[in-house]
Amino acid sequence: MSEFHHVSVLLEECIEGLRIQPDGIYVDGTLGGAGHSSRIAALLTTGRLIGIDRDPVALKAAGERLKPYADRVTLVHSNFGEIKQILQDLNIEGVDGILLDLGVSSPQLDDGSRGFSYMADAPLDMRMNSEDSLTAHTVVNTWPQEELKRILYTYGEERYAPQIAAAICRRREEKTIETTLELVDIIRSAMPAAALREKQHPAKRSFQAIRIAVNDELGSVEKVMRDAIPALNPGGRLAIITFHSLEDRIVKQGMAEAARGCTCPPNFPVCVCGNKPKVKIISRKPITSTDEELERNPRARSAKLRVCEKI
Repeated sequence: MSEFHHVSVLLEECIEGLRIQPDGIYVDGTLGGAGHSSRIAALLTTGRLIGIDRDPVALKAAGERLKPYADRVTLVHSNFGEIKQILQDLNIEGVDGILLDLGVSSPQLDDGSRGFSYMADAPLDMRMNSEDSLTAHTVVNTWPQEELKRILYTYGEERYAPQIAAAICRRREEKTIETTLELVDIIRSAMPAAALREKQHPAKRSFQAIRIAVNDELGSVEKVMRDAIPALNPGGRLAIITFHSLEDRIVKQGMAEAARGCTCPPNFPVCVCGNKPKVKIISRKPITSTDEELERNPRARSAKLRVCEKI
């Protein structure tokens, strides 16, 4: 796919939330089409931007878009969950802002050949990084029924998870499941008629669940929540956009924990743990898209931005 154009979500809100300093060091951990990054880079003078993406296609496209700012941009092919190691390798001790946009970018969804879409026929792939070994084909054809049921229920919040997992296992006993539309047919066959009439596509939740499992998306979010705040300089900000409740819960709890400090039981008269708050929460409630943005980009509907600042 030669064209990689992605409409950035909550762009102005992210730039405002990060409070870009012209001489600061910033990390965009989910570079994608470089919509957020090109704005950040344009605001830098002597500063530096580290752009990370696990998708080589996105990284190449971002490199093209960021060419005017090549003197202040460093591109890294990796997963944002490795932020601690990435900064160590670059000999960077602290940064002034970290941005993560946890949505799957539109070009990935729209490129039918990559297997993310339940609307186009393609091999069961769903890898963000084509160099990774685990694919949707492996998950669908080899994972035990109980594990399939668990990921469909936990990652997809799919109420028909037991029926869908059973249907997948029945079909794969007859023949290997090869394509996305084969999988869509199996999912449809396992759901009651009433569910098929719902507004949402019947395969949406299952495809989300399998994609999250293939790319270990929640594992990466949990890891980055442990490592991002220690990487910030005092006054540095962490801004994260989530698109579903599972990610948002991890981000919200991670920020709240870092802001709380003391972990003593509530019945203790005085603090004995000595833990101090590491951040202050900038956005008590998540920041969401304006009606104007939703008109331009309906995919922004479920986006939530949370921001905290290192103390």
